[in-house]
Amino acid sequence: MTLTSVPASQPAASRPHPAAMAASPAYGEEKGGSSSLGEPEYGHDPASGGIFSSDYKRHDDLKEMLDSNKDSLKLEAMKRIVAMIARGKNASDLFPAVVKNVACKNIEVKKLVYVYLVRYAEEQQDLALLSISTFQRGLKDPNQLIRASALRVLSSIRVPIIVPIMMLAIKEAASDMSPYVRKTAAHAIPKLYSLDSDQKDQLIEVIEKLLADKTTLVAGSVVMAFEEVCPERIDLIHKNYRKLCNLLIDVEEWGQVVIINMLTRYARTQFLSPNQNQESLLEESAEKAFYGSEEEDAKDAKAEAASLAKRKPYVMDPDHRLLLRNTKPLLQSRNAAVVMAVAQLYFHLAPKAEVGVIAKALVRLLRSHSEVQYVVLQNVATMSIKRRGMFEPYLKSFYIRSTDPTQIKILKLEVLTNLANETNISTILREFQTYIRSMDKDFVAATIQAIGRCATNIGKVRDTCLNGLVQLLSNRDELVVAESVVVIKKLLQMQPAQHSEIIKHMAKLTDNIQVPMARASILWLIGEYCEHVPKIAPDVLRKMAKSFTNEEDIVKLQVINLAAKLYLTNSKQSKLLTQYVLNLAKYDQNYDIRDRARFIRQLIVPTEKSGALNKYAKKLFLAQKPAPILESSFKDRDHFQLGSLSHLLNAKAVGYQELPDWPDEAPDPSVRNVEVPEWTKCTSREKRKEKVEKPFYSDSEGESGPTESADSEPESVSKESGSSSSLGSSSSGSEEEEEEEEGSSGEQSEDKEEEEKRTKRKKEGSRKAAPGSTGSPSEEEEEEGVKKAKKKALQGKKSCAETSSEEASTSESSSSGSDSGSEAEAKRRKAPPSSRAGPKEISLLDLDDFTLAPPQPVPSSSIVSTSLVTDLEGLTLTDTSLAPALLSPAFSTVRTYELLHRMAGEGLSVEYCFSRQPFPGDPHMVAVQIQISNNTDAEVKSLRVSEPKPLSGMRIQEFPEIECLAPGDTASVVMGIDFCDSTQAANFQLRTHTRHFYVSIQPPVGELMAPVFMSENEFKKEQGKLTGMSEITEKLTLPEKCQSDHAIVQQVTSAANVGRVPCGADNEYRFAAKTVTSGSLVLITLERREGTAAQLTVNSEKMVIGTMLVKDIIQALAQ
Repeated sequence: MTLTSVPASQPAASRPHPAAMAASPAYGEEKGGSSSLGEPEYGHDPASGGIFSSDYKRHDDLKEMLDSNKDSLKLEAMKRIVAMIARGKNASDLFPAVVKNVACKNIEVKKLVYVYLVRYAEEQQDLALLSISTFQRGLKDPNQLIRASALRVLSSIRVPIIVPIMMLAIKEAASDMSPYVRKTAAHAIPKLYSLDSDQKDQLIEVIEKLLADKTTLVAGSVVMAFEEVCPERIDLIHKNYRKLCNLLIDVEEWGQVVIINMLTRYARTQFLSPNQNQESLLEESAEKAFYGSEEEDAKDAKAEAASLAKRKPYVMDPDHRLLLRNTKPLLQSRNAAVVMAVAQLYFHLAPKAEVGVIAKALVRLLRSHSEVQYVVLQNVATMSIKRRGMFEPYLKSFYIRSTDPTQIKILKLEVLTNLANETNISTILREFQTYIRSMDKDFVAATIQAIGRCATNIGKVRDTCLNGLVQLLSNRDELVVAESVVVIKKLLQMQPAQHSEIIKHMAKLTDNIQVPMARASILWLIGEYCEHVPKIAPDVLRKMAKSFTNEEDIVKLQVINLAAKLYLTNSKQSKLLTQYVLNLAKYDQNYDIRDRARFIRQLIVPTEKSGALNKYAKKLFLAQKPAPILESSFKDRDHFQLGSLSHLLNAKAVGYQELPDWPDEAPDPSVRNVEVPEWTKCTSREKRKEKVEKPFYSDSEGESGPTESADSEPESVSKESGSSSSLGSSSSGSEEEEEEEEGSSGEQSEDKEEEEKRTKRKKEGSRKAAPGSTGSPSEEEEEEGVKKAKKKALQGKKSCAETSSEEASTSESSSSGSDSGSEAEAKRRKAPPSSRAGPKEISLLDLDDFTLAPPQPVPSSSIVSTSLVTDLEGLTLTDTSLAPALLSPAFSTVRTYELLHRMAGEGLSVEYCFSRQPFPGDPHMVAVQIQISNNTDAEVKSLRVSEPKPLSGMRIQEFPEIECLAPGDTASVVMGIDFCDSTQAANFQLRTHTRHFYVSIQPPVGELMAPVFMSENEFKKEQGKLTGMSEITEKLTLPEKCQSDHAIVQQVTSAANVGRVPCGADNEYRFAAKTVTSGSLVLITLERREGTAAQLTVNSEKMVIGTMLVKDIIQALAQ
């Protein structure tokens, strides 16, 4: 049965495509008529619909479209099929028609075919095997998406016979140039392992290779493969540990969660517990400081000295600190799973004093969906038992809202109860009073139990809680009364003698309360403490005997117990009643009650047959029973790793890996040291610099320049930031640490010789810098080199003293390149201080953070960016303060932006510019120079930044507070912002003593990078690594103004902070830079074609940055 017309009610979007109808006369012959997506419509008569009709003509139109010769029809058919799959429809019968198109030349069709095959290859294995040669050809396709899709399909065919082919494909893909394909290879590894676990050894080799990958795209996937295949092979992580820590911030969120969980387990095996020595020491010292007397201190002094001698003082491993430092920014992640992963890492690994940072992040997650809240509260409940102080400041965040689901309410109650202490208990009990009036009965019951727990834990409120619970006994709601009885019973066990009145009051309730558990609790209390209520107990038994046959089993058992206890203590009044109850129980339907009655009769009623136990009946029944301890159900959950499914269920889930215990002695930390990896042996950035810079600098500048970062790093982080950004020498964090070991060996070997040479050069330099020689930039740069040498000499001693394992990392990386580097460094270290170095020369420290745009390496008619020329003017060797010289020229040459208009700022106007100087203190921050003008008639006081609200991962280093700005005055300050290689705005408040203004700074993409110098060969080599998705090419037309070399270079360097790379071809311009935060290379090539045509190519791992940079440069060249 077919339907040839389209229903009028059908939406336009789902009506058949005209081209499809023309090509397919059988269009619409699917089950009972269909929309363009091929799913059945059940709106009409079922007999004519797709429920009962045969399937032989199903999807005929799609099959015809797939068989046609037109790519447009194939593409339309594939789009409809993929849409069907997305909507959950079954399209498996189209497999033969789709798989034929896997060899289609149209790239769009091919992509969609692979999407379909990934979905159905596992179901239709035999058909998929027929096309396996096509998939293998797809592995060689020039398009990375096709290569990845082919591998994905191949790994989805779950047939043991193709295991060798899959293994080969994974090995090839692991060496692919595209990180996307390598990521897909990492995803395929667990699939192959589950198919054939015998391949484990070969797969471990591939995992080892992929773990060494430097790209963030691959990191998360390969760690997941590692966790699935060989989590016990912790040795594979050693060499990659630091790299993973440094890449973590840039990995996608799914990968971050996987890596953090793996590193948590790794750290538990490799580092010592940061709390093992501190816990006992801190507790002891705190107690003594508060309660101890001098005499006691004197007695314990020797014992303490002895114990301290035995204990080694705890020093945190730098790698342990690296992990904590690099995961901390992720607490601001928008992804709840990432925040939870970091929180569990800090809870399991951080020193007690530092764990508190996670509390705020976890409280923030409580504003999320109820599912997220549920998981977070489960973990907070566990944490709050051990680290109560952490969440106490956020007590109000755990107050219950009426809109919360019941399970969330009960978890919040759990946390509130855990946080209760003598200072906040009154507030918490007031909250609980409100909760008891809730309509949610389960929640009310949980609240009453929480009150009981508070009373147990905090002795001073026990009576208050008891009185409150007794008042609840007159509540109209039976469930509230019943729960109160159960809790009161537990509390009374602690001090029954004082509360006989309460027991009497509860005895009266037996007439009204019908809840079995509550009746049973009252009977147990009266029986247990019958001596305190001798008159009431027999009467209660009389009433219970009357209704015995109608009671629940749990109540009957307690009636029998009560009868036995009264028989033993007051047999005169209760003998007949007891016999009556035991006779009733003897014929009860429940065998437990019949057994209990027989047992008790033999035990308490003496007969000839009763044995020796009869004598001890009273001791057995009326023995002292310990009071029950009311504990949190989360008390012992922390042996499961927080955030895991096992922790949530409080039971070990399949695949859960236990969190290892801390080692007693720290394993060898040197296993994480990386020698010089292959990829840096020949292409280290230090060698690049020397090759490029030597021909273009005079002697003294050429030697001092390349070693700048090496010398400045040990002094402080700010020195490293200054030099590395301006000279392009700072490598990524992992490179610096990996090259750490090689460095400073021969640095001071020829100190005396070098000292003499250095003094000679200084004299020559000062002669050259004659007043008439301002035309040559190289001579001014030489003066600057001499100044830097003076500064280094001033800092020499301090830098030696302050070098630490972390800070020394770049000094090695700069000097490992060649002998000349270390010689030059030795010269600088020993350069004698100039006789003029008076107290004012402290301002020379800023010189290291200078040089707005480094000189471009071009032939003798040197083209230098205007900002550099301006900034080099007026630099002399006098000891006058240089701060104005540093700050003021920047505003005249660099583009400025308005931060606060004087109208909006009520007379205060603020402008800012990106000075392109490295920010002192942090090489990963962009320096933003801010000029503040007071256009009012009054002084402006206390100018400062407050409440910075950076997005996830961003950091803001505020400028020092300006105490007073006189009317008409202008002040220049510098602040640092780590934009995380993103053009998103950094928001903060600008405050004065009276007002505050909300402002934001948004960087152009060109200001997120720092120049890098390299040779032509190195440029080509790096460019070869950044192809495929990492390459963006655009054609453009150069205007008349931009025809000269000078104009082109000037426009490109104005749009982006890049360094010029020498180039043999006349029609090509090359520039290189690295992103400030992550150190990713950005390579720019501008090739002039015939006439005014040109082609711009940008290569960068950061595809977003590359795309935006292309637009900005084209815009700059078009102006």
